[in-house]
Amino acid sequence: MSDHLVIDPPRLDEPTPAQPTRRVRRPSLSQWGGRVSVALSGLVVLLVIGWALLPSLFASGDPLTGTPRDKLQPPSASHWFGTDNIGRDVYTRVVHGSQLSLTATLLAVGIALVVGSLIGLLAGAIGGAVDALLMRVVDVLLSIPLLLLSLALVTALGFGTINVAIAVGVTMVASFARVMRSEVLRVRRAPYVEAAFAVGSRWPHVLIHHILRNSYAPVIGLAAVQFGMAVLAVSALSFLGYGAKPPTPEWGSLVSEGRNYLATAWWLTTVPGLVIIAVVLSAHRLGRAVQERRS
Repeated sequence: MSDHLVIDPPRLDEPTPAQPTRRVRRPSLSQWGGRVSVALSGLVVLLVIGWALLPSLFASGDPLTGTPRDKLQPPSASHWFGTDNIGRDVYTRVVHGSQLSLTATLLAVGIALVVGSLIGLLAGAIGGAVDALLMRVVDVLLSIPLLLLSLALVTALGFGTINVAIAVGVTMVASFARVMRSEVLRVRRAPYVEAAFAVGSRWPHVLIHHILRNSYAPVIGLAAVQFGMAVLAVSALSFLGYGAKPPTPEWGSLVSEGRNYLATAWWLTTVPGLVIIAVVLSAHRLGRAVQERRS
């Protein structure tokens, strides 16, 4: 008898085992809606950034002068956003007004991001009395409404776009500080941080190259969300007259200028207001998308 193992060949009439099919998961309706909303939000933000960087490319007219015979004309093909009480094109003023409005917004978010991150980094890394003192300052800032604190600061600093940006930036410092502190506390106990100390790395090196590098991502996502809030706060202060002096256009001041003509020229306040709302909602949606992607 042969010791070799004989394997019978498969019979042709025997059914072969079915191969498992890989199911392709198609995006659901809600996922498609989320992607579309993110895409539209990105287009709105890119358009407004284009307005701020190259306003003459999108609106070649003069935002400070107008034609009296064309005053208070409703939106039309020749004047997309209508004209104001002295014949100035509202679209041109909205486009050129985006420069100051977005400059103040970016400056405010930048101040809040840098100062808040530094406070949160020091509080979370050092701990003890330093943490307690810094967090009590943060609690005080959080206890005061944003607009009220902004009004107090801009009144002390004086009128102007830069002062408005500083005031809004200071009011948002607390949010960035709390997020950064919580991330630093989480990262500080990570094994790779303890390993860095074990091999003899110095504290500043560990703080910058290990703790900070692994803590900033949620803060960047928060900056995208707070961008929309900063647009709203800057526009509110400009509406109250704390921004640039007339006739320099700003989004908030454009809404303020048209409030006396609500009954006869609704577009003077409605159109700039809709632009502000679109930018705020788009920035907030993009910020949420960044946070969801990193979570």
